[in-house]
Amino acid sequence: MAALQSSFTGLSISSTSFFGQRFSPPLSLPLVKSKEGPCLITAKLKRWERKECKPNSLPVLHKMHVRLGDTVKVISGHDKGKIGEITEIIKHNSKVVVKEVNLKTKHVKSRSEEEPGQIVKIEAPIHSSNVMLYSKEQKVASRVGHKTLDNGKRVRYLIKTGEIIDSAENWKKSVKEKGKTTEAVAAAS
Repeated sequence: MAALQSSFTGLSISSTSFFGQRFSPPLSLPLVKSKEGPCLITAKLKRWERKECKPNSLPVLHKMHVRLGDTVKVISGHDKGKIGEITEIIKHNSKVVVKEVNLKTKHVKSRSEEEPGQIVKIEAPIHSSNVMLYSKEQKVASRVGHKTLDNGKRVRYLIKTGEIIDSAENWKKSVKEKGKTTEAVAAAS
């Protein structure tokens, strides 16, 4: 105890020390620039949905492993195991619409007095991470890989089967089919 008392007496608090004085901040604070980049802006898409935007107010578009017209297999969710073709891609939230998958019931009001209201089944979007590319010939789902051919063209291929997905014929076929379906919908209306 005596040793402790002697150590306290050795401490002397003078009037110039900071213990008894009031803290006063300096009048001019130095300006510090933040090293972070500009913060992302979020635009209001719907009341419950927001999408990230770049500083120039354009939406941030995510790269996806699937493209329009690809045949995919659903690997998670209540439609797990179903196979379909991608009909629409929504890049700002990484979602895809697959034909005959994730069907939702929509109640449509009548637009005029002679047209009755109806109940319609529509395809709702699902996240792109819940689908996997599918080979129709070998009936197997696989991850996608990228390789460069001898002629310098970069293509996507299925890792399990080695089957090349990107070809000019497949792309033209999918675009033609989409054009036919939109014409058929327009004619029906």
